[in-house]
Amino acid sequence: MYNLMIALVFSLLSCGASDLGGINTTPPDHSVWNELLGKHVKEDGMVDYRGFIRDREKLEAYLKTISSNPPDREKWSEEEQLAYWINAYNAFTVKLIADNYPVESIRDLGPKLKIPLIKDVWHYKFFKIGGQESSLDEIEHGILRKEFEEPRIHFAINCASFSCPPLLNEAFVPERIDQQLDQVAKSFINDPKRNKISKDKAEISSIFSWFKGDFTKNGSLIDFLNQYSKVKLSSNAKISHLDYDWSLNE
Repeated sequence: MYNLMIALVFSLLSCGASDLGGINTTPPDHSVWNELLGKHVKEDGMVDYRGFIRDREKLEAYLKTISSNPPDREKWSEEEQLAYWINAYNAFTVKLIADNYPVESIRDLGPKLKIPLIKDVWHYKFFKIGGQESSLDEIEHGILRKEFEEPRIHFAINCASFSCPPLLNEAFVPERIDQQLDQVAKSFINDPKRNKISKDKAEISSIFSWFKGDFTKNGSLIDFLNQYSKVKLSSNAKISHLDYDWSLNE
């Protein structure tokens, strides 16, 4: 029932397009973010938030660049836009945790409500894009899911929690983004801590329940998983979903 409620909420949130965007802007240099990720994120995606706090000046400088250079949809390539929005989501998530550290879970930063994910931390407008107040929810649902038919984004954006796809320890860049998206998809789906896949049975992340529609536009969920899973599922394999661990990814 809980997963069904969340899936319904995400479906409702996916409606409508975002008006965030720029005119005659230039794609930003993501090298500072790349440096910070390489320094403070381990290979397994665990994050040293204390390290980011020590490097707050560099993080804020990068975020200022992001805030002042929203994508020009008419001039930027799709790869440039994707890299921008994925990096923006991840960098602002790190800022959110760093600004409120220490915290046991990102969900502790939002109000406790009976209906999950309504007016929660993801809806907080704590940053600006092109002068407009925005939220992580708007980037994820109003832009990434709405404007790009790219289900692999779910393995690229990180919600600062253990069950999330691990934060990649390098910035997404336009010239390699397809390769990077393939990398994070394969890494997550074949991670036995987050998905347990055998030929006839799979216990998989709740992400595949919440966003099932994103993964099944060109076939079944099993078809999608088999594109990246080392163990191939049979067409009638039994699928169930694992509980989600929202503890901080540090």
